[in-house]
Amino acid sequence: MKTLVTGGSGLVGSTIQSDYKPSQDDLDLMDYRSIVDYIDDNGIDSIIHCAAKVGGIKANSEKLGEFYHDNMVMNTNVLEAARETGVNKVVSFMSTCVFPNDAVYPLTTDQIHLGEPHSSNYAYAYAKRMLEVQSRAYRDQYGCNFVTVIPCNIYGPEDNYNLESGHVIPSLIHKCHNAKWSGSDFEVWGTGAAYREFIYSKDVGYIVQWVLENYNDPEPLIISPDEEINIATLAQEIAWRMDFDGSIVYNGEMDGQIKKPSDNSKLKSLLPEYKFVPIEMGLSQTIKYFNENYGEVRK
Repeated sequence: MKTLVTGGSGLVGSTIQSDYKPSQDDLDLMDYRSIVDYIDDNGIDSIIHCAAKVGGIKANSEKLGEFYHDNMVMNTNVLEAARETGVNKVVSFMSTCVFPNDAVYPLTTDQIHLGEPHSSNYAYAYAKRMLEVQSRAYRDQYGCNFVTVIPCNIYGPEDNYNLESGHVIPSLIHKCHNAKWSGSDFEVWGTGAAYREFIYSKDVGYIVQWVLENYNDPEPLIISPDEEINIATLAQEIAWRMDFDGSIVYNGEMDGQIKKPSDNSKLKSLLPEYKFVPIEMGLSQTIKYFNENYGEVRK
């Protein structure tokens, strides 16, 4: 199987085994013909579509049009190129932000299109919703085997640690590092009251490769562990692992949705023996990587 992994050097893509992980210089997902040519030139027969324009709550709320446009173009190009070239299967990544702001918990896939997403990142959320719509429409009209997965908040070594555009865990790690070495407070975005599910990148990589080989259901597959963690507790765990003994302060500006627990019962029925990396272990490995590769990590 010749599997193209878009975003192959990123957080999840770096954990997936494939000889086809082109850089942005080699494959521009904003250029439709570039994708078609790459598929044809390399005999690609399957795609794991990880690439996206992503960011934390601040970036998502400030660059709404940019996030919507770039993700819509990339997603449409990848799926249409796969259809045109006869790719056998595509697995595409969605996000838990696709769920309505007033969804009933735990989050289930039948609720995805039943209401407005949270206002803080609605543009990115709608682009991700349309990825599921396009995959389903192409299945219905053309018979394409296009499936989608919905992972919860992914973290791991190959993350983006940028303070403005990074997700929760890498941003907190970088902030804690800066606070430690400058002798300042460790500032956490929001109030610390929100709860989130986090999943280690290697867990997602393993499960998505299993999905590529075994899962052909049009229903999106939710990928999440069984536990949530409070952001305040998360910040304390990071501070302890980074030997930070200063003050943790909360700016109180924005929390996003307070809770987003998801229903992972289908995943558990498909992989009943799978054991997720505990967040304590995942945090330790991620922080170790950040400290040892500080000069090279994305930040």
